[in-house]
Amino acid sequence: MKSITIKGSERESVGKVSTKALRNAGAVPCVLYGGDQPVHFSAEEAAFKHLVYTPNAHTVVIELGNGKSFNAVLQDIQVHPVSDKILHIDFYQLFDDKEVTMEVPVKIVGTSPGVLLGGVLRLNTRKLKVKALPKNLPDFLDADISSMEMGNKMYVTKLVSDKFKLLHPDNTVVCQVRISRAAMKAAQEAAKAAKAPAKGKKK
Repeated sequence: MKSITIKGSERESVGKVSTKALRNAGAVPCVLYGGDQPVHFSAEEAAFKHLVYTPNAHTVVIELGNGKSFNAVLQDIQVHPVSDKILHIDFYQLFDDKEVTMEVPVKIVGTSPGVLLGGVLRLNTRKLKVKALPKNLPDFLDADISSMEMGNKMYVTKLVSDKFKLLHPDNTVVCQVRISRAAMKAAQEAAKAAKAPAKGKKK
């Protein structure tokens, strides 16, 4: 999985006053969990644009100066309900020998015969929760729709791999090819046309 580097500074004070001052200065207060103890730090809000404002999934390298560097994944983010300004971010530290859970985007691959015939492709789930060792975290979960006919559904069981676990019930629908109104109308008209000659025959 691709990684993004975020350069920040450790926080000496974590009270409300210092947190407010950080936000007023255009910085985001953050906490890194998963190690021996939480690490409080801050970074400029602009540093998170390629991590937060993207449909892609990334791991993160947090550099705090003085040789301190941590591998992590985004765990939780708080955003202002009106301004969409980032208020706080929680990260979880990665270790090579410990599995981690994160959401990975679904990527549609191939062309569906059902869509070519007029069906409508619907992506039911844009991201799926995956549990894996850091080295096995995929950038995308490929959903190959090359064999999907009109009316077919694809379940998460089609995306299984021995490198990671999908944390969803087997009946979770990833995508489906729905019959469009136009296709349904065309099928009805074709059926009527097929019956018409039979009605006109005389015995």
